[in-house]
Amino acid sequence: MQKSRLIFSRYSPSRLERRRKQLVLASGAGLCALLMGATLLGTKYSSHIHQWSMGLPFQEQSPVLQGKQVNTPVLQLVSLPSKKRAAQLEAIAFGPQSLDRVRARYLLAADLIEQKQGKQALRWLEGLEWDYPVLAAQIAVKRAQAYELTPNKAKARLAWEDVLKRYSDEPVAAEALYALWSANPQYWEKAKQEYHSNPLVEIARHWYAFSPDDPQYWERALKKFPSHPRILEIARQQLQQNPNQPQLMVLLARYTFDSPDISSVLDRLVSQYGHSQSKKGRTLIQPKDWEAIALGYWNERKYSQASAAYAKAEHTPRNAYLSALALQYAHKPQSAKRAYKELVRDFPHAEETASALIQVAKIEPSEDIIPALDQVIQQFPERAGEALLARAEILDGIGVTQAANQARELLLTQHGNSDAAADYRWRMAQTKAKAGDLGAALQWAGPIMVSNPNSEPARQAGFWVGKWASKLGLRQEAKVAFEQVIAKYPQSYYAWRSAVQLGWNVGDFTTVRQLDPQVVLPAMRPELPVGSPALKELYQLGQDQDAWTLWQAEFQNRLQPTVAEQFTDGIMRVGVGDYLEGIAKISKLEDRDTPEEQAEYQQIKQQLAYWHALYPFPFVEVIEEQSQQRDLNPLLVTALIRQESRFKSDIRSKAGAVGLMQMMPSTGAWAAKEINLKKYALENPNDNIKLGTWFLDQTHRVFKNNSLLAVASYNAGQGNLSRWLQNQQPIDPDEFVETIPFDETQDYVKQVFGNYWNYLRLYDPQVAQQVAQHTANPSIAMRR
Repeated sequence: MQKSRLIFSRYSPSRLERRRKQLVLASGAGLCALLMGATLLGTKYSSHIHQWSMGLPFQEQSPVLQGKQVNTPVLQLVSLPSKKRAAQLEAIAFGPQSLDRVRARYLLAADLIEQKQGKQALRWLEGLEWDYPVLAAQIAVKRAQAYELTPNKAKARLAWEDVLKRYSDEPVAAEALYALWSANPQYWEKAKQEYHSNPLVEIARHWYAFSPDDPQYWERALKKFPSHPRILEIARQQLQQNPNQPQLMVLLARYTFDSPDISSVLDRLVSQYGHSQSKKGRTLIQPKDWEAIALGYWNERKYSQASAAYAKAEHTPRNAYLSALALQYAHKPQSAKRAYKELVRDFPHAEETASALIQVAKIEPSEDIIPALDQVIQQFPERAGEALLARAEILDGIGVTQAANQARELLLTQHGNSDAAADYRWRMAQTKAKAGDLGAALQWAGPIMVSNPNSEPARQAGFWVGKWASKLGLRQEAKVAFEQVIAKYPQSYYAWRSAVQLGWNVGDFTTVRQLDPQVVLPAMRPELPVGSPALKELYQLGQDQDAWTLWQAEFQNRLQPTVAEQFTDGIMRVGVGDYLEGIAKISKLEDRDTPEEQAEYQQIKQQLAYWHALYPFPFVEVIEEQSQQRDLNPLLVTALIRQESRFKSDIRSKAGAVGLMQMMPSTGAWAAKEINLKKYALENPNDNIKLGTWFLDQTHRVFKNNSLLAVASYNAGQGNLSRWLQNQQPIDPDEFVETIPFDETQDYVKQVFGNYWNYLRLYDPQVAQQVAQHTANPSIAMRR
């Protein structure tokens, strides 16, 4: 009976020593390879061994190889710090063969490498590829990283060469190339000396006939994984040595257009090679590359350069429209108008033509543009509402009141389901309410949730229908309106205000500070929507940096990503702490245009993973600690941080505010003096939250624990808020929010309390259950 190989895969120092002695006595031909260990052993026959090992996974691992989620107890330990989970992982790692066991071994090795304990990590990695083939390539990389932490630099070099040889067609090849080509030269010089001083190693190297300097490896990696961050870093290094390499600049333009330092590369590329051709007569910068260049400039708000780049991209309606819009953003209205008219001429039937004509009406709202708006009304019925409203406003401006009223009547009767109709109805409702005619305000606002449920003012209108109905004594109508807002727009600020009106225990402006909500974080991570099985497994294991690196190699469709790709990109960014960009990527999913994309977005929106990524919970320990010390609701503090900085600890505003809670240096110095904090850095999350919560406590004290006034003061300043409150009679808090003179502060207040509500409904089980009961179509995930 063949002996089980489990005995060799489980780590045992005594057994390992016996095996080594046996291997030393093996045949002389393989002696040198065996002395070098499993890393070198795989180089010649790695493909055969790898294929064999792929056929030997235990039964429950098969779904992992297929990229499917398999939950095990180890995944519940992922969120714990490495030192707190080490004992539990070791117990599992010494247990019976299972998916849990190999996951535990991998995590233990990764944690030890993070702690600079390479020798100990190597023990857990020994033979792990055989039992964990889905991460075989990553295990080889971990082994090389572990050897780098030991004194034996020659073995580290051999391990990286092994990665490059065995996995030259996988993204880890780029990791090996970077390590072998771009690391500290003195480090590898020492490794080469050790390497060449061993005659057995020399024999083995000659036997394998392999050199990492072979151009085929760079060319292969560049062709297969051009977006890999290590490839891009090598490209940057090569450009520093020799700037005249347009192909490498194009590579950076294609895959790093969203990086903060890309502008200088784009400037050099465009100025030096914008009109150049290769020896074969082919332009160096292709139309798709111009799109990437334009997007890079757009992200830097260099709209004139973005417009010029879009003009050189493929001549499509979208690129033509963006070129014109960029000119408009660059405050060049006449040039923008000419570009819009060229778009209308070249693409008379494209959807962008309707947008172009409406933009021209905004640039120059004169009688001359009315025929163009009539063209939109006739040719693009889905945009007719906007055109009619723009037509009415122009006619009002030139004093043709009757024709303007006729346009608005057509808007309501023939295009009443349009967003433009919703905007007009809501404007009229606000006008009537301000005049004190709440009955008329109800008549104008009432149809919005029915006829325009997806419009921007729908949630606000629904809430105020409830408020106005309450003031008129229509209690049942008010209750129905508030419940509809929660059901249809559960994520909105107005859903929170509706919940307050319904008497839910969710904290009002005057009580939210003292509320101590129950917070339950998800036990395990969700499965990624797209990506390789290795990527999904790394993410499940909480190996965020490694997963992010692999994702960048796989995510090459960056100019026009699918909905699932964009969602995955957002999740991955949140995972590595890039909350600012991650949240932005996920938020922008709602802007997708086509019905198919919108359907996919709506499906993703039903998943808790979507909301947890939008409302993450970093720095939870220090937030809870400082909130408790200051008698503040930790969810309110988290909500304010999300609005102020998107959890970016080193962010700086134009005004000079710094860090998570955007503390001005003078305010930080005052707070530090008051709490006797002698040494601090506003970029340090702990210090910033400590100082920021003290200041938030002070604003609450000034305004008698009214969180509405405290939060408004945090943004606008105590002086502005005091002026707004002077000589005012007691006012309804909801009416006060809507009449805050500064648009920025009004939006800020709604955003902060909207954030608070979302954290409450997502992480407090009792509130989540209440919301689910009121939601028209609650998802299975939300019910859970």
